Order: sequence, then structure tokens, then C-alpha cells
Amino acid sequence: MSGSTGVVLIPAAGRGQRMGSETPKQYLPVNGRPLLARTIEAIHRCDRVHGIVVAIHPDDQDRYDSIAAAIGPKLRGSVFGGHERTDSVYEALKALQDEDDIVLVHDAVRPWVRPDLVANVIDATNRHGAAIAALPVTDTVKQVADGVIVATPDRRQLWNAQTPQGFHRELLISAFAQRDPAQPATDESVLVERAGHQVHIVEGDVANVKVTTPRDLPSPETLPTRIGQGYDVHAFDEGSPLILGGVPIESPRGLMGHSDADVLTHAVIDALLGAVNLGDVGQLFPDTDAAYAGISSLVLLEQVRNRLQSMGAQIINIDTVIMAQAPKLAPYAQQIAASLAATLQLDVSRVSIKATTTERLGFIGREEGMAAQAVALVSLGGAVDA
Repeated sequence: MSGSTGVVLIPAAGRGQRMGSETPKQYLPVNGRPLLARTIEAIHRCDRVHGIVVAIHPDDQDRYDSIAAAIGPKLRGSVFGGHERTDSVYEALKALQDEDDIVLVHDAVRPWVRPDLVANVIDATNRHGAAIAALPVTDTVKQVADGVIVATPDRRQLWNAQTPQGFHRELLISAFAQRDPAQPATDESVLVERAGHQVHIVEGDVANVKVTTPRDLPSPETLPTRIGQGYDVHAFDEGSPLILGGVPIESPRGLMGHSDADVLTHAVIDALLGAVNLGDVGQLFPDTDAAYAGISSLVLLEQVRNRLQSMGAQIINIDTVIMAQAPKLAPYAQQIAASLAATLQLDVSRVSIKATTTERLGFIGREEGMAAQAVALVSLGGAVDA
């Protein structure tokens, strides 16, 4: 990490009436993860951010707690926000710590912000005292009164404001102290402008969309995805139980391995890690580490799932095949699928389990061992570099 760092305030106490949903829009799911969770995760991934404070509505405490439990150490907790956005930001300002010199404010429903944009706003704020992300207007803009065009502003001077918006702490506190309740402010830069301070522009990102209406929500097909493949082999062992996908299989022989030798779960782990380029099961859970001796492979799979979620990645589906001459595995397929689906927090319809023999060819045909292959489709949620 290099350069100045900042703390990010996320006002998330709004009710999102334009969304037309009973659930506040910041808690609506996108590919299985609430918008607010994806926003916090995106901010958390920026190494120039050292702290995050979220302002929530008191009625949303349980919703927020379920999100916060899976976020890393930069998330300091929550405060209760106010009726308006600026009220929520003001409450979050009160929770700042002494080292928080640069303060960024980011919309709760801009989950596709990139770390480099956050860093650019921090740098510009450090130089100028106040800076916001924005994009130049590309369409012709009309000023209208009673359904009639009354003016056409020069779009060369017009920019669409985004977030994050950055400020030196004392400057923002001073701007809040001078705010006039009779003059609404749609963002914090308006308050700083009214206080007489220049606000500089950092070119934003067209992908940094704010979700305001249902049409702003992406479909799963539009999110960037990655495919991973996993393959594992274990030899039979006369003295061990046979575990596949966390399910005990009736068999006179099990498989040999450092953990529980769950060849299927190991293949699934490798597929997931491969999809996000994080290595393989042997690198993360080496067989030289006594901590993994005899451990359930579902515990390892849960750790991998949590790691993907912390990156903003979402597992879409898993497809597997087990290669074994014996025992017969078809009767266990549904139970295995349910076990893996529960661990991965997926609907069981998204986990496919197949079994085949090798027509008595090779080491599998000679009943010397078993193999498993898995393919995983993972959505990056737009929150990591595609």
C-alpha cells in the first residue's frame, strides 16, 4: 500500500421508494448477495481504505448484521442514520477516529466501484481538500418548465456526479456546521461548495452505476463470470471410511489422504479456486500441516466459500462427475448434492452429481482408487477486475 489512506462513510438508511419494493433497495439481492454487501466488499478491497462506517436505519439492524458478519476488519460497525442522506452522513462523521483525516462518502447502492477509482479520489482529495468522481455529460441536456424547453445548457460544462466523494475531515465538518436546513443538498459536495470551497473532479467510471430503479439492476447474464475446473485422485485404503461430498458411503474400503480424503469435495474446491485464480487445495491446505489431519473437507470447502464471498464472487453452479468402478454411487447422488449445496449456500438445483465407471480400464477399472472432476461457474458480480 502506498499514498494516503481514507475512511469511507456509506449512508444506507434510505427506504428506496423509487425502487417499488417493500425491501429497501440496498438490501435487494444481486446474484445472491445484497447490494449493500457488494458495495461494502468493493470498498473493503481497496488497500487505500483503512476504515468503513455504515449509517443504517434502526429497522434494518438484523439485515445489516447478517452482512457485516462476513466482512473483514476494516468495517468498524454501524451508526443509526437520519431522515435525509446528509443526516446519515453527519451521524457517521461523529463516529470518526483521530487518524481519519481524509473522509470519503460513497453511495450504498454503487456496488461496482473499482478500487482504482477510490484511490484516485483519495489522491485528489489529499491534493485539493475536496474531490468527487464524475463523468462528462454526453447527451444534450434540456431545461424544461411545464413541459416546454426553456433552455439548452452547454453540455461541455456539465458533469454527472458520482461517488466516492472525498473531503478533508475538518472541511467537511465545517461545511455541515454551515448548512442551511431550508436548502436541501443531494450530496456532500453541494455543502462544501456552499461553504465557499472548490471541489475538484476525478473522472469516474461508466460501470460505477447507482441503482435507483429496477432497470438499473443487472441480470446474472450481464455480470462477468469465470469458469474453474478441478480434478482429484485418491487411492483406496482398506482401513478408512469412504466420504464423498461430506456423505459417508457404505463401502469396505475408503480413500487414502491427509484429511478425510473426500476426493469429490477436493475437486470442487479446486474448481472454485481455479475460477478466481487462487491456487489449489494443496496450496491452501497443505498435507504437511497437522491442523488438517483428518479434517472434514466440508470445513475446507466452507473456508473457500467464505474467501470467494469476501472477494464479491458468487458461485452460480457446480457440475461434477465421480469416476469409480465400485461401489455404486447413484443411490447417494441426491444426498451428496444436498450436502455440497448446504455448505456452498446454494439451492440444490445448482449442484449436479454424476457417477461413472471407466469400463474396467486403468487404475479406476482395476479398483485401485477413485477420481473426481468438477466444473464451477462463478460470477464476479462486477466487483473485481474483469
